[in-house]
Amino acid sequence: MVKHMIIWKMKEELTERRETAAKIKGALEGLVGKIDGLLEMHILTECYDTSAGDLMMDSTFTDRAALEAYQKHPLHVEIATGLVRPAVIQRLSFDYQV
Repeated sequence: MVKHMIIWKMKEELTERRETAAKIKGALEGLVGKIDGLLEMHILTECYDTSAGDLMMDSTFTDRAALEAYQKHPLHVEIATGLVRPAVIQRLSFDYQV
C-alpha cells in the first residue's frame, strides 16, 4: 500500500474558510469507491494553532500505480482545479510505501 499525505495552507484572504474546508473535505472523501485503488481518504480540518497548515489529507492507495492514476483521474482533477487550488496558497506532499 501507498500513503499519500498533503498539508495545505489556505489563502488568508479567503472569507469563508470553514465552509470551503468542509466542501474540500466532502468532495475529496467522496472519491472513495469512485476511483480504483483509492482505499481511504481522510481530510482533517481542525488543528491546533501551532500547525503550519490548515488542512491535511491522509489517503491510502493499493499501490503507486493507483496513486498515479488518481492524480490524473477526471474526478480528482475537477476537485483539485475547481475547489482546492483556488482556496490554497501552499501545498506540501509526502508519499511513502506502507
